[in-house]
Amino acid sequence: MTRRPIFNRRRFLGTAALGGAALASPAYLRRAYAQSGGEVNIWTYNNFVPEDFQKQFQDETGIKVNVRLVDDQGKQFNLLAAEQPNPTVDIMTVAGHRFLQFVDSDLLAPLDTDRLTNWGNINPTFSESDWATVRGNKWGAPILSGMEVLSYNTDYVSAEEAQTWDTLFSEQYSGQTAYIIQDMMSIVMLMMGYDGNMVEYLDDPDTAARIVEEAKQFLIEKKPLVRKYYDSGAEVQQMFVNQDIVLGHSWNGPAAALITDGFPLGMAIPQEGSYGFVYTFNIANNAPNMDNAYTFIDAVLASPEIGAAMTRASGFISTYKDASQHLNDLERKATSFPDEQLANLQFFRAEANELKYGLVDPAVEAIKAA
Repeated sequence: MTRRPIFNRRRFLGTAALGGAALASPAYLRRAYAQSGGEVNIWTYNNFVPEDFQKQFQDETGIKVNVRLVDDQGKQFNLLAAEQPNPTVDIMTVAGHRFLQFVDSDLLAPLDTDRLTNWGNINPTFSESDWATVRGNKWGAPILSGMEVLSYNTDYVSAEEAQTWDTLFSEQYSGQTAYIIQDMMSIVMLMMGYDGNMVEYLDDPDTAARIVEEAKQFLIEKKPLVRKYYDSGAEVQQMFVNQDIVLGHSWNGPAAALITDGFPLGMAIPQEGSYGFVYTFNIANNAPNMDNAYTFIDAVLASPEIGAAMTRASGFISTYKDASQHLNDLERKATSFPDEQLANLQFFRAEANELKYGLVDPAVEAIKAA
């Protein structure tokens, strides 16, 4: 296959930065929030707080926003648990399917939606779905949704090849692939015909352990083929841009950001299936700046333009009503999938998380050490 001229990494990084500022002109808050001062500390993923929104929020309210980037739910859980009962964080970003782990450990405060005047701006598909309510309480404000996809450089990998996860583990692309091991464990179980959520095995821990062991051995066997196990969306973006890899498992958000910048990338939900998830803004139990945390979350829910800015910056799909109306055609294309592929999608569930991650986390460490 003829090699395409190497994508200009400097150009990409520059235009990606500009992409975050593309919606700088709207007055997001429309001067609705009184000056209160102080600060709010947020742990979140890269680009989940648009820079221009952050600046407007700080100017409008006098509240300083301190953002600490995270790249892994497990690391965030461990850090928060270590800080209790006096956390340094006010708002964190928890995926809906990880709620129970945080709730059971008393790390989150129930969300008082009566304090959020803009709660109604969230699509009820997300705000009122069954996963969003745990033990009668809301625990987070849904902001972005996403899924695990097979991303591929369209100059080297065909759309047909991307219809199966088998391509990711093929000798043909040895040394040119990357994935997040923990996420791939669920997908490999699904490939094998098992329930990657492990809900089916709640009453049968021996079967659950056998299935995880089977998935672990598969990934150990395929370890010589992978170029790198990675952790963050920015990392996989850089590997694609530098042409270190030509395909890999990724979240759809980082992949969509490359697509909208013009990089030759495609995404697919393979025929074996995959999993979707929803990110939420959550308030820490004993948050040091509780009032400011509610002010920030209410502000970030204020308009569909903010949802569109978050989609544009992160590549994930906004949960806000009418946010897509503020995206251009290419941006909408990068955040949508054919119906036949969406039919392959399941959502992560939390009921069996204690069982699942009690088995999966040690398996991940074993794969790394193998």
